[in-house]
Amino acid sequence: MFKLFSDWYTRKFSDPHAVTLAVILVCVFLFLAFFSQLLMPVLVALGIAFLLDLPVNKLVNLKLTRTGSTIIVLGTFVGITLIAMLGLMPIVWQQSTNLLQEVPSMISEGQKYLLTLPEQYPDIVKASQIETFISAIKEKVIEWGEIALKASINSISDFVALLIYLILVPLMVFFFLKDKHVLFADFSKLLPKERRMASQVGKEMNQQILNYIRGKVIEILIVGISTTIAFVYLDLRYSVLLGVLVGLSVLVPYVGATIVTIPVFFVALFQWGFSNELGYVMLAYGVIQALDGNVIVPLLFSEAVNLHPVTIIIAVILFGGLWGFWGIFFAIPLATLVKAVINAWSSTQEELDKATQE
Repeated sequence: MFKLFSDWYTRKFSDPHAVTLAVILVCVFLFLAFFSQLLMPVLVALGIAFLLDLPVNKLVNLKLTRTGSTIIVLGTFVGITLIAMLGLMPIVWQQSTNLLQEVPSMISEGQKYLLTLPEQYPDIVKASQIETFISAIKEKVIEWGEIALKASINSISDFVALLIYLILVPLMVFFFLKDKHVLFADFSKLLPKERRMASQVGKEMNQQILNYIRGKVIEILIVGISTTIAFVYLDLRYSVLLGVLVGLSVLVPYVGATIVTIPVFFVALFQWGFSNELGYVMLAYGVIQALDGNVIVPLLFSEAVNLHPVTIIIAVILFGGLWGFWGIFFAIPLATLVKAVINAWSSTQEELDKATQE
């Protein structure tokens, strides 16, 4: 067993470039594991700067200065974000409040309907089963209410954190974009010279992550806007809120669409009951989900590395558990990173075998 491990270690880590790659990955992982919550504004700023770097480079190629290009791109981004938030957030907040106020009446109506099932289907549904189910639902509602109360108590600290994000994040994004080359040069001085594999993986992931973020933002906008328009046309209540939820659900592959189907179905059900209107809403929702999975995603992510659905789900669970929302958002790029590292080590092994044979 020891010889087996020793041979594996010799094959994989005899190249100093492979050792450098392993050390960098371990250090980055430990840094994010221990300091991600503390430095979350910095990480958010890095993500936004990475997204805005492409348009800044386009303007620089048009003979504009780096500083001027950064001001134009960042100003446009902040302006669009503020317009979207000021125009959308009040509507979403109002619809969320109204929906929460109607939850007790929805539960009451649902309870009355469930209590009629033993009479309609006495051989299938028992009254004791319905009572147990209703009790479980009530316990969950109480639990969610306690969570909402705690969230409202912590709203002051959340508001302060929001102010920090609104002030510090744009400022850091500006300096990350403006002084990109200087920061990279300073950071590269800290790395070992034997970093060929790390540079190879970095170049591969740079384009992959850029394509992913850009494609995911476009997908959120397309799915969210089209769903909102469809719900408004069908006169579904809370259409803007549900459209936003459906748009954000694409952040979690497979699981997000399944979860967000529940509020869409129940809102339509309590508005119209089992009717044609409910069927029209679910049909429109299903068509949008089908177009997203079979048309939009292949077009936007055609350049991305193919990953098996099981791999994607495992990545969402793992990285989401480690880093929350941003872990979920970057689950696919991180899974692609793991795959790129494995490929890099495998190619190194093949090269070593070939050199040995020669």
